[in-house]
Amino acid sequence: MKAKTIIKVERLRKVYGKQTEKKYEALKAISFEVAQGEFVGIMGASGSGKTTLLNMLATFDHPTSGTVKINDTEVSRLKGNQLADFRAKEIGFIFQDFNLLENLTAAENIGLALSLQNVKPKTIENSVVKIAATLGISDLLEKYPSELSGGQKQRVACARALVHDPTILFGDEPTGALDSKSARELLELMYRVNEQQKTSILMVTHDAFSASFCKRIIFIKDGQVEHELVKQVQASRTQFYQEILDILGTFEK
Repeated sequence: MKAKTIIKVERLRKVYGKQTEKKYEALKAISFEVAQGEFVGIMGASGSGKTTLLNMLATFDHPTSGTVKINDTEVSRLKGNQLADFRAKEIGFIFQDFNLLENLTAAENIGLALSLQNVKPKTIENSVVKIAATLGISDLLEKYPSELSGGQKQRVACARALVHDPTILFGDEPTGALDSKSARELLELMYRVNEQQKTSILMVTHDAFSASFCKRIIFIKDGQVEHELVKQVQASRTQFYQEILDILGTFEK
């Protein structure tokens, strides 16, 4: 049985520049799909369009043309409260720089999105405790961001992104501000969440090691899909890592 399509991108274009200015086409009619339970990486050099693409998918920006459907909803048509409600229910997002509120505890940061949806306090508390246990951060809940290491902050940010059981989890270079040990721990955590919870994940990264935790990589070059790589079932992470490096090497020629 074919898995449900969670994200459907069709001929997505983004052009920057006013009528009187020289235009820059950041995305050029990109099309692809993400199925439920997939862990997809988006890779490309600086200026390739991968961050622009992520901003379109996560509803932070609007395309010039083309469509983005998430869970059968065309997100570019949503505005105001409709858009805010959709984000709050369907999308989880892990930022590179954590984006935690310093005056709130870890538990309060994790539950903030649910608070904004007027979820009952007891329900929020139960949801926070549950996701914290899943991610192994129960002992951090009463601490403030200033008391946490970078790796701990990103685990809290991951819990915040997952507490409402989103349709899709987006990551924007989520390991970019972490040391190598913390980065590996976060990637293993995301991999486990994908495997065990069947959470669909789409992660933008420039790092081949981070990308090796994905199951499929979409390579972007000059605003277009240049190549796709699917991890074979029997392949080890080391083998997949080498395949990613080989493809990146062809990009640089």
